[in-house]
Amino acid sequence: MCGIVGYVGGQSAQDVVVAGLRRLEYRGYDSAGVAVPADGGLASAKKAGKLVNLEKELKDRPLPAGNTGLGHTRWATHGGPTDANAHPHLDNAGRVAVVHNGIIENFAVLREELTGRGHHLASETDTEVVAHLLAEAYSSAGELAEAMRQVCRRLEGAFTLVAVHADEPGTVVGARRNSPLVVGVGDGEMFLASDVAAFIAHTRSAIELGQDQVVELRRDGATVTGFDGHPAGTRAYHVDWDASAAEKGGYASFMLKEIADQPKAVADTLLGRIGASGALRLDEVRIPPHELRDVDKVVVVACGTAFHAGMIAKYAIEHITRLPCETELASEFRYRDPILDGRTLVVAISQSGETMDTLMALRHAREQGARVLAICNTNGSTIPRESDAVLYTHAGPEVAVASTKAFLTQLVACYLVALYLGQVRGTKWGDEIRTVVHQLSDIPRQVEAVLGTMEPVRELARTLADRDTVLFVGRHVGYPVALEGALKLKELAYMHAEGFAAGELKHGPIALVDEGLPVVVIVPSPRGRSVLHDKIVSNIQEIRARGARTVVIAEEGDEAVVPYADHLVRIPAVPTLLQPLVATVPLQVFACELATARGNEVDQPRNLAKSVTVE
Repeated sequence: MCGIVGYVGGQSAQDVVVAGLRRLEYRGYDSAGVAVPADGGLASAKKAGKLVNLEKELKDRPLPAGNTGLGHTRWATHGGPTDANAHPHLDNAGRVAVVHNGIIENFAVLREELTGRGHHLASETDTEVVAHLLAEAYSSAGELAEAMRQVCRRLEGAFTLVAVHADEPGTVVGARRNSPLVVGVGDGEMFLASDVAAFIAHTRSAIELGQDQVVELRRDGATVTGFDGHPAGTRAYHVDWDASAAEKGGYASFMLKEIADQPKAVADTLLGRIGASGALRLDEVRIPPHELRDVDKVVVVACGTAFHAGMIAKYAIEHITRLPCETELASEFRYRDPILDGRTLVVAISQSGETMDTLMALRHAREQGARVLAICNTNGSTIPRESDAVLYTHAGPEVAVASTKAFLTQLVACYLVALYLGQVRGTKWGDEIRTVVHQLSDIPRQVEAVLGTMEPVRELARTLADRDTVLFVGRHVGYPVALEGALKLKELAYMHAEGFAAGELKHGPIALVDEGLPVVVIVPSPRGRSVLHDKIVSNIQEIRARGARTVVIAEEGDEAVVPYADHLVRIPAVPTLLQPLVATVPLQVFACELATARGNEVDQPRNLAKSVTVE
């Protein structure tokens, strides 16, 4: 959600921070601001709306030059997107500035205490109380890091905090609990950010911060302690992509670039998965093989697009391992008192590794004794760190809010997890596993082929820009694909879009079908699932008889669908379980083009954020 940048070094802090905020725009935001300690005081500027508004303000009224500073892009939680509610927030004396990501759950009690002691709070936010609490703590502690530790011990909820003080112009202090924060280590300069993208143009050396830790940055290094003040261990790591990977590369939007990136992303996810012995391997496994052999149930938890990947994982895991598998919305998981024990394996899927609902589901699972395996794209993030095993998707940075390459690489990872469990449990022979991995290794070529035939899909999308509703239907693994197609259209085009299991049409949804309604149908292979294929052809006839405009996605060589397709989109013939990897691509292109035709911003859809770090 909110983007945070902190800097201390030899460059202009304002320039570094604003550039970092620009690289975090993809996270979604509605206001922005910066603060710089300089000339014995503290200068700040903040504006509602896009970053360009702040940049204009800084051009008209530049802040004093300084080499330490912080900045923020806000996604509103407490209080609307106004200048007053934008970050940074200052204390009444204007000596301390703080930015915040997350939610402080006990802010109302703290706010009442502060007003009772004579503090005047100018905003509606929960963040502002921290600035005032830091000012009070600083008066006795005498240093910002200790003040931060004292304040953090009073806060409840999930938060990342970064602060500067006029009396310490060479220091930036940060703190994290259940919300992302990473340190960038440069040459004579240090960075602090909610995402490495903020400082990747300056350094690829990073330090991950653990739970309930405070970091104090100076030009010559960082000191990390727990909230209790005791020294804390850290882990340094190297970011394996550079700034160019987060640039558009000539595409009109990041989403278009990331759709085009998918063949390489899938190939990178598969890279090195078969070891010298011929066995499949993950990135990190801290679960003994005998415990995996004792697993009697798998539960997949995820949100949004990742949940649709998890639905497909259920088909793969049950087919390959013969283990029962449930797929759960992470936001609902721990509130329904799920049945878990030491023989349950929970698979947590998250692109960012910071998705709060998924993180809390993971923690609940571990409290119940279950083992957790994470599928994630972000090295050093919280979900992989708190899991017992990890499979990284290696998709590189995904900047557009609507997920594309993350989804395909999550699917690949789900298949690999299923195969790995089949390997450990002995339900699949080595040659069977290698056959599926070989089939997966051909997917990049097939996705590339699909991308090369998308102009008719773009033309179709443009003709539907004035429609109000599009329906998506599918069977078997095509059902989650239908849900994902509908989600992309909701996210980007702001249209009513629904995905259904095709067999459910006659149980109610067919009432929505009227003359000219576009219905996208994902058709299973007539070779792998002939019974389902015949049934969905009947479904197409039923909706077409009621006037629907049918858009049929079917594999090459499937002639049975031709008489009933108003628009036919061909995809390569692949094994049934792998079809989502090629069938999803036209739906991504369709949603992106339709949204563009409606004049929408595809990289930053309204009301959405890339990483949802609050429940």
